[in-house]
Amino acid sequence: MRVLLCDDHPVYRDGLRTLLQELGLDVVAEAASGEEAVHRAAELAPDVVVMDLSMPGIGGVEATRRIVAARPETRVLALTMIEEDATMLAALRAGASGYLLKGATGAEISAALDAVGRGAVTIAPEVATGLRSGLHRPDPFPQLTPREHDVLRLMSRGRTNELIAQTLHLSVKTVRNVVSSIFLKLGVSTRAQAVATARDAGVDGH
Repeated sequence: MRVLLCDDHPVYRDGLRTLLQELGLDVVAEAASGEEAVHRAAELAPDVVVMDLSMPGIGGVEATRRIVAARPETRVLALTMIEEDATMLAALRAGASGYLLKGATGAEISAALDAVGRGAVTIAPEVATGLRSGLHRPDPFPQLTPREHDVLRLMSRGRTNELIAQTLHLSVKTVRNVVSSIFLKLGVSTRAQAVATARDAGVDGH
């Protein structure tokens, strides 16, 4: 199996490359941004792309969408720290065949790669409940991006910008910009109004 490895953290990427090679997989290239992932996938036509979703640039969800649209036979396995339902659903709707959390063991990663390589869909059990309930539930805020959904959900949990930044591996400045965009799209002017709007729509952060 030919694998393209996409992650912007060099230490994690090095460890994952070693694991995949020990499993007998051919890591044909690596990418550290969404744009680079799309370029490498088009250039090398890998069997599977292992995709971090929190990369710089267009991000992993949009990169997944472009890769699958250009070459549907390429499978994408999202391997991420993000447990939020909105991000998982966005990744699957973009064309990902699997969603795994970065705390997964080597055996779990191996099994997931084998599954998506065979054309199956595999979802981490920690987030599978959100899949069952979310795929058939209309998105109350379709105007929001996946990242904005994640931030809004964490705001609904009472998280500060600093805690949201830590959870999503973003800078505090980026979180502030996302919050401002959420305010604009929801037509509100305060954090409390945004949270109230989210909760009225059934987004309670859990």
